[in-house]
Amino acid sequence: MNRIQRYSWRKVFTLSATFLLALFLIVSCKKKDTNLGMNNLDPNELLNSNSVDTFEIITFTIEDDSVITKDPVYAVLGNYNDPKFGEMDASFYTQLRLSGVNPNFGGGAIVIDSLILGLEYAGQYGDLNPLTLEVNEITEALDSDSMYYAFTTLGTSSLNLIEPGYETITPDPSGVTVIGQDTVDTQLRIRLKNSLATDLIAEASTGTAFASNDAFLEFFKGLRVKTTNGPQSSGNGGIFYFNLNDPLSKMTIYYTQDGSQKKYDFVINSSCVDFNHVEIDNSGKPVQTVINDTVTGMVEYYAQAFKSRAVVQIPGLANFNKKTVIHKAELYLPVQYQTGSKYAPGFDLSVANRPSSNPNGLTSIGILATYDEFKKHFKADLRTYIQAVVTGNTPNSELVFSPRFFITSGDRIVFNGQNTTNKKKPQLIITYTEY
Repeated sequence: MNRIQRYSWRKVFTLSATFLLALFLIVSCKKKDTNLGMNNLDPNELLNSNSVDTFEIITFTIEDDSVITKDPVYAVLGNYNDPKFGEMDASFYTQLRLSGVNPNFGGGAIVIDSLILGLEYAGQYGDLNPLTLEVNEITEALDSDSMYYAFTTLGTSSLNLIEPGYETITPDPSGVTVIGQDTVDTQLRIRLKNSLATDLIAEASTGTAFASNDAFLEFFKGLRVKTTNGPQSSGNGGIFYFNLNDPLSKMTIYYTQDGSQKKYDFVINSSCVDFNHVEIDNSGKPVQTVINDTVTGMVEYYAQAFKSRAVVQIPGLANFNKKTVIHKAELYLPVQYQTGSKYAPGFDLSVANRPSSNPNGLTSIGILATYDEFKKHFKADLRTYIQAVVTGNTPNSELVFSPRFFITSGDRIVFNGQNTTNKKKPQLIITYTEY
């Protein structure tokens, strides 16, 4: 990988408030302000502490092509076309379980009123454009011991289980959902074919599939939910998040028997195996350019859920001696984002290191970089990590920044590199004492 420029830094000596006051009284000079904010340090240490903020910061983007998406916090559904990242299409697979074994559907003729798949919203990314959906029965069993990736697909029936005429829905995560006379947390409610409900009731009445959840999962392996509205135009589309573990996320048969309205639920809970399937096409987009040529990441670099991660290298850390005490180390990563834009940078970034000995392995360092909406940057407190690097307990590896909800969101982030023409550039500020 090419390097852009060599490391340089400058020292800024920090004086204690006591020393400055004495200097003022003796020589009648005007006190100089310090912006290091070191009130929590011993004044004796402050006299000898230094600050450096001119590190070379090398930035680029890497691609992760083996993202595990099994049992995510949220299921994702939808598609968008981003000018810098290209197309993203998200769908999910999930099991359903019985709300009670051996349900009694006897006692009279049954009229199916509706079969509804309800999915509780957990968030969104992008527009509220209409989605054309397809729901298929899974024909290949989900296994709790198997690993599922963003690229994993399972066998499904070709039959679309959505009732004709109900395939296109305009998402409304902030709306109101009323079920019967109850107002509940907002849901996407997909109307499925009554014929599926009829088949399920018939099996419960005459078969053995409803005797246990294991038997039911042999009979009905689950559902895949996806979009079929085709690619969005550039700058349009949205991804929607659903909490499948919420009690209101379920498939429900509503039926009438002998004049009484009844229902039976098929639940989606933490015992169900589910995973997100996501396809991303970055072809010809700026993010792919940086992935292919890391040098270009010094101008602008990227991170995107399910696929790309931002990388930061700080070679100048090697210039500290091992007896250095790090008092403060803050890394600022400015982003390109206008308040109100449809593609926000998310809330936090997870931070990991990627050792040169294992470039395919990431190890969390237990730090989150938090987003400042006003200043339009992510800030990471790296004091503990950099202290370990300086003492030699941790190698000075690449730091990898990813959207915190990497397998459960549509987040994408555009960062300013060190050679950006924008005003704000990445910066690391370290205050330290050398012994």
